[in-house]
Amino acid sequence: MTSQQAIVRVEGLTKSFGQLKAVDGVSFEVREGEIFGFLGPNGAGKTTTINMLTTLLSSSGGSATIDGLDIHKHATEVRRTVGVVPQEYTADEDLTGLQNILLCADLYGIPRSNSRPHAMELLKLVELQDAADRKVSTYSGGMRRRLELACGLINYPKLLFLDEPTLGLDVQTRTAVWNYIRMLKEEYRMTLFLTTHYLEEADSLCDRIAIIDHGHIIRIGTPTELKASIGGDVIVVGVEESGPDISADILKIPLVKEVKKSDHEYRVKSEVGEESSIQIIDLVRSKGLHVTKISLTKPTLDEAYLEFTGRSLREEETNKMDMFKQRVTMMRARR
Repeated sequence: MTSQQAIVRVEGLTKSFGQLKAVDGVSFEVREGEIFGFLGPNGAGKTTTINMLTTLLSSSGGSATIDGLDIHKHATEVRRTVGVVPQEYTADEDLTGLQNILLCADLYGIPRSNSRPHAMELLKLVELQDAADRKVSTYSGGMRRRLELACGLINYPKLLFLDEPTLGLDVQTRTAVWNYIRMLKEEYRMTLFLTTHYLEEADSLCDRIAIIDHGHIIRIGTPTELKASIGGDVIVVGVEESGPDISADILKIPLVKEVKKSDHEYRVKSEVGEESSIQIIDLVRSKGLHVTKISLTKPTLDEAYLEFTGRSLREEETNKMDMFKQRVTMMRARR
């Protein structure tokens, strides 16, 4: 911990569904005023953890506090302290943007005398003031996402949970949402808890990131720390032949730190990839093997994620997008 105070403290939090432990004793802290990223594959325990922290789901064990409030003993107070922007579109399409925000305020018990001017401020914040009296059914995807953001802010939350806030948005609209998120942190000193399948989003926005897999927190750090921890540049060399295995020979090359072979590929970590790649090609050829491909990448968050979990988020990102589009289509078909 730094001198920053922790607004979220989680100790050994657990959730079981029968024999399945969806969350298995996770512990972490979120510092006041930071953007905290929560990454992990589908089924890793992200949503279950968030549902417990937002009091939508009771835990099986462990403890957690938000702004000093126990999530079990003070659930009502916790709900007033946090805001939630869900992955799904929750706005009523038959109501206007303004009416949707006022409805959220009513659910928090905020008097209309207070909620109406605040709602107008929020609509201006997310640049929807000109569409305040239009039905949500006429909104674009980007406008709907910005409206969800405004709804999540109606109760003046100290901590805002953002679940896949840019899923399904085009690049331009996604960038606009990033700017809103940065503004909430920098101008309003708000703490944000972010889940995303876009690693470039986490890299760009988050002060610190926790990676969860199989219900366990496997690494926490800044994006820079996570990228640096994989140990250097990554060189991938493809060879035409399946054997012999020359991993031990590659490992003897100066600056090479690690070698892993998979089928016809060698994945090599080097302190200076540009120098090592030339020597690796010479070595492969000296062994009578034929190079089919070679690539050099500097440490990225995607590489770090692959290192920690053994898989990439890219395929899941595509699957998630397909599922999201199907749900939106079904919702509209039912109207």
